Parts: sequence; C-alpha cells; structure tokens
Amino acid sequence: MSEPVFDLLRLTASRPAEHVVGWRDGAPITRDAFLGRVAAWRSVLNKASGRKFALYLEDSIEFAAALLGAWDASKVIWLAADTLLASCVALCKSVDGFLGDFPPAWSPLKATVDDVGADIDHPAPVEGAVVLVVHTSGTSGEAQPIDKRLSQLASEVATLESLFGVRLGESTILATVSHQHIYGLLFKILWPLATGRAIHAQMIHFPEDLARMAGDGACTLIASPAFLKRLPQHVQWAGNAPPLRAVFSSGGPLPPASAQLAGMLLGQVPIEVYGSSETGGIAWRQNTSNAEAPWHPLPGVACRMAVHGLLAVRSSHLPDGEWFCLADRAAMQNDGSFLLQGRADRIAKIEEKRISLDAIEHVLQASDLVTDVRVVVCEDDPRERQRLAAFVVLSERGKCLLRDQGKLAVNGRLRDVLLGAVEPVALPRRWRYLDRMPLNAQGKTTHALLLATLDERPRVPAVREVVREAQRVELELIVPPELYYFDGHFPEAPILPGVVQLDWAIGKGREYFALPPHFRAVHALKFQHVIQAGKPVTLELTHDIDRGCLHFRYFSRDTQHASGRILFAGETHG
Repeated sequence: MSEPVFDLLRLTASRPAEHVVGWRDGAPITRDAFLGRVAAWRSVLNKASGRKFALYLEDSIEFAAALLGAWDASKVIWLAADTLLASCVALCKSVDGFLGDFPPAWSPLKATVDDVGADIDHPAPVEGAVVLVVHTSGTSGEAQPIDKRLSQLASEVATLESLFGVRLGESTILATVSHQHIYGLLFKILWPLATGRAIHAQMIHFPEDLARMAGDGACTLIASPAFLKRLPQHVQWAGNAPPLRAVFSSGGPLPPASAQLAGMLLGQVPIEVYGSSETGGIAWRQNTSNAEAPWHPLPGVACRMAVHGLLAVRSSHLPDGEWFCLADRAAMQNDGSFLLQGRADRIAKIEEKRISLDAIEHVLQASDLVTDVRVVVCEDDPRERQRLAAFVVLSERGKCLLRDQGKLAVNGRLRDVLLGAVEPVALPRRWRYLDRMPLNAQGKTTHALLLATLDERPRVPAVREVVREAQRVELELIVPPELYYFDGHFPEAPILPGVVQLDWAIGKGREYFALPPHFRAVHALKFQHVIQAGKPVTLELTHDIDRGCLHFRYFSRDTQHASGRILFAGETHG
C-alpha cells in the first residue's frame, strides 16, 4: 500500500460513494454512512473534557466509527475487554470517561444522529503518538495495560497485508472473536479498513451462523482455537460451499488434529498467528500434518534465544528497537523457524520445589478420563502455602465414573494417574469438573475465570413462581446475603449489581419463553432503587413476540427497582 496505512479517514473518503465498509443485518453500510458515524463520534468527543476514554461497543462497524472519531479528536482509547463491574472499577482509575455500551452507572457517552456539530481542527496523530491502550490476556494473572503507538499499529497492518493480502483478495471479513482485544482489533477492524475489505457488524457465536453467512460470497474467517476445536461435523459445510479464502486463528496453539479437521470441514487449514499484547505479531504457521509445525517469523521480525531457553524478539511492532524477552520457551531450528515448548511462567514453586504446570496437564490429558484440563496455582489464604487446583473436562468414560461413583472416586483415579509422574507435593488439592472450559470474549480461558469457579457461594436467588401466563410471568426473588456478586459491591451495604439483574432477567426469560437466540441491545434501561439482600422483590417478565423483545421489571410493594426492554435477534427455537 503506497498510501499512509493509518490515515484511515482519508483512505475511506477516497473510495467511491458506493463502497461498502461493512454489513449489518444483511444491509450494506456505505462509505458516507460510515463517515457520518465517525463525524458524530468526533463531535461528541470534541465536546468532552479529558483525553483518555474507555471504549466498548459490540457492533464492529460502530466500534470502528467511534475509534476513528476518537482518534480524529486526539483522544487515547483504552480497549475494554468487557463491561463487568470489576473491569469498570479498574478502568475508572485510569480514564476520563466511558464510551458506548457500558452500564448506565458509568455515564457512557453515546453518539446520536444529531451529534454532528462543527468540526474542530486537531493536529493529526504523529506516528510515535500513543493512541491506544490494550491489556494482556490475563491467562496467567491480572491483566496489565500496554501502550500502543500509531506506528506500531501501522506496521502490523502493513505486515499482514504484505504476507496474506493476495490470498484474501477482496473477501469480506467474518469473525468469531471480539474486536475488544488486540487480535480482533487488528484482523477485523484496522486491517480491513486500511485495505477496503468489508466487515460484518455482528460477531459469529455459532458454527451454524458461519455456515449460513459464508455462503454470501468470498470471505475470510477470523477465529479462535476454541471455536475451531468445536466445529461440528454434522453441519453441511460442503453443501453450503463456503468460499473461504483463509482462516486465521490466534490466542493459543491449535492442536494439529483440530487444524486438519478444520481444514477438511472449511476447505482451508487455519493460519495460526503467534504474538502477544506486548510484542504484537511474531510468527505464523499452518499445521498440515500430525506433527507440530514450526513457527515462521513474520516479515521484519527477528527471533533469537535468550537466557533459560526463552524466546526474544525484535521488530517494528514493538515500541523501540530493543530485544524483548518473552515468557515462552522455544527451540530454534536451522532455517530460522522455532518450536514453542511451553511458558516459563507456568513453573510454580511449591514447598521450595519447582513444579511444571504444563507437565501435570500433559500427564492428565493422556488419561482416557479427560478431554481437557488446566492446572493453576491458587491461594485461598495468603498466609497459607500455594496449592494447585485442577479444572477438568471429563470424557464420556470420566462422566460415567463421576455419575456412578462420585467425585471422590474420580479425584482418586486422577491422582493415581499422576503418582510416579510428578512430585507428591505437585498433586492438585482442589478439583473441579466442568462441562467445558470458561471462555471470555476472546475465546481464552483466563486465570480469573478458572478461579471464579472455585467459589461455591450462591449465584442465583431463591425463586417462587407467583403468576404464570402465556407471555407474562411474575416471580418472587429473595437474594441471599452471601451471594457471590456482592463481593466489592459494597462491603458496608451489599447492593445487587445491575448487570446481574439483567443476567437473571434474560435467564428466566429464556426459561419461560421461546426467545430469539442472540442478545442485541437493552433499551429504556432504568435502575431506580437498589435491591438488597434478604428482602423479597418481584421480577415481572413480559414477552413481546412481534418485536422480539423481553420487558422486565423488578419491584417490591412500594418501590420500583429497575426496568428495561431487552432486544433479541435471530430465529426462535422451540
């Protein structure tokens, strides 16, 4: 690309009026419509005080407009992985405001059709300016903020286009990952905008949706290992003839067998991209055989071995020209490629012994009782020594054993598997058996998500059905004082968070009514009076079939607590 990669507004404006920036619900979003949304966000932010703003929007096209509008208004965007209470509390310590789909309590700025005021001149961001703050994934601990300069983002996009651009051609971009993480941001927002490829506003959640959408024309899929490992073989992929130009995967290694099965079902063996929030993209590979394929450094990325067998990289994707040492162990090959050999930060020190969490997982994974496993360090009491917890997805044989003989029997069998293979001190002291690993929006199983499953406090209220009609129900709820969601909200006077109230309304709505499968938005949302522990409250749910929405209302004898209208999309089932 001869034009500056990140003068994205100029690039978009220079394209024909009929140019399609993306698709939303089957309708095209043209150049002018998109630029209008950019202008609306720019206008809102020109009037806003402060320079740093957290951004969260589920709609990829609207997110892109808000991002460009913010940059054009000389703002720095903090990329929020979610809108959970803990995340918002952490963000509010660093940002001046919130944009988009955050809960009303955080007074998020929104851009309406009327927000197109007079332009205010701002100096264009320089290549070395920090324009974005992302966070590490949190798979091995608390997520940390990482500054991203415009020059780094521009370099990454240029690298991707030089290596894969011909393969993609003019394909439309589909994604099963969120743009609220650096992988999704680069692959489904910045790269397509810079090259004129259309994007889809909605993220794909189910393989069936992918099979349907892929039949609309040439497309490229941006996916996670979790999604690709769970592709169902019963879906008629071949019958839909999805004209996929390429399939990308990032966020963790894809097992060779899963890569080959995805290639057979989708017609394209996934291209895996290895990198991190700190380093940007590092290398890529395609697993076309049963053996682990080596990783090939991306153009302009240099790799070498550092101390203790760790991988070090240097590239323009980094903020400077220095070598950056990762926590990944690697073995370099003669041709400059390398094999990854696990993470150094997955070595735990327990009772003065160095324990490899990867080794424990490898032994357990070989058991015919197990299909997936993660082992992490947990500290129930900071005064006590560290202990290991194992989170296991059982095979059918394992599930039968759990059903017939109970948890203690399964614990014992898996401990027997480990005896003789690992130090006795390395035996997990806590075991959790899950239907599947918990995943965040990026398709990753984080340390925090796993530890949350260890908490056995109640997460739902006591419920009594009061009124039940065809499309209306009233339920009496009593929130237990020890509810998990009261943590930090607040110690002196526990208050039920608004996001939990929404989750309960949606859950009970699906239990009683045939709601469309996909959550779309919440309208007319009001939180008027707090819901406290131990006091009865009524949840009224009314299903509006024609509009595909669910009206909810929390109230008690003399008080209205909360209300709103939850919109859904897609065909109903059942």
